[in-house]
Amino acid sequence: MQICSFLPSATEILYALGMGESVSGVTFECDYPPEARQKAIIVDTLIHGDLTPQEIDEAVRRQAAAGGSLYFVDLPKLKAIHPDVVVTQDLCHVCAISESDLAKAISELPSRPHVISLTPHTLEQVLQSIETIGGAIRRQSEARDLIDGLRRRIERVRSNVRQVKPPRVLCLEWLSPLFQGGHWIPEMVAIAGGDALLATPGERSTNISWEQVLESDPEVVVVMPCGFHLEEAIAQYRNGYFPKDWMNVSAVRHRRVYAVDGTAYFSRPGPRLVTGLEILQAILRDDSFAELPSASVAKII
Repeated sequence: MQICSFLPSATEILYALGMGESVSGVTFECDYPPEARQKAIIVDTLIHGDLTPQEIDEAVRRQAAAGGSLYFVDLPKLKAIHPDVVVTQDLCHVCAISESDLAKAISELPSRPHVISLTPHTLEQVLQSIETIGGAIRRQSEARDLIDGLRRRIERVRSNVRQVKPPRVLCLEWLSPLFQGGHWIPEMVAIAGGDALLATPGERSTNISWEQVLESDPEVVVVMPCGFHLEEAIAQYRNGYFPKDWMNVSAVRHRRVYAVDGTAYFSRPGPRLVTGLEILQAILRDDSFAELPSASVAKII
């Protein structure tokens, strides 16, 4: 079976189901597990280089205003693979190639691959995505085992909540402009024992204002810029703009501002979200991070 994965989280799922050798084409962002980096890159982006969050946001808006796409398909490479299965998404056109762009490329293939489109907005729907992929690639048993293990870990987190009153938690998915973490993030915060501010479970991430942040007075702030790892998240915070009243926010006054590896554990709707859930609980309990994956979380303030 020849599989093309045009979604980093799907690549992770495929490897977790023991289908890594069948993955023949990926996107430029498919970097986990490390072996995925050796696969042919079929989907690339127009946005490269060391850009600031604001520059990336401006580039995205320009492309959207012009009716263009951020991503393009290497059609000759795709044709050479003759994929049997293609996994894509219709969740966020900023994060991955759109269904319409992919459909156009696939229409030019001599083969007619089975296309799986994933659109999870909640943690449960992420687990369902694993089941969907498992069914399509004849790995139902492996998918069930993986899901069962993830559910046990989720329930372990839920049962370990200590807080009587959930702390007010602000998850920042982007710093310039400000975006709160949406989709599955508010649900993860709740399971870990917190109250996600300025967010609705299952809803898309939205632009928020500093006035809203200051008024909500978060007790814990988690910086998780989409598409960036821990050191980059820390650097973005250090170089970011904050209003003078930021120093009066409860999380800042009580030194409860954290950075996490958003790319690995929060942005991608795959198995490692459950590790992100465990990271969140360690943050909310102000526990030691020694048992968590290295370079996954750090206290900024």
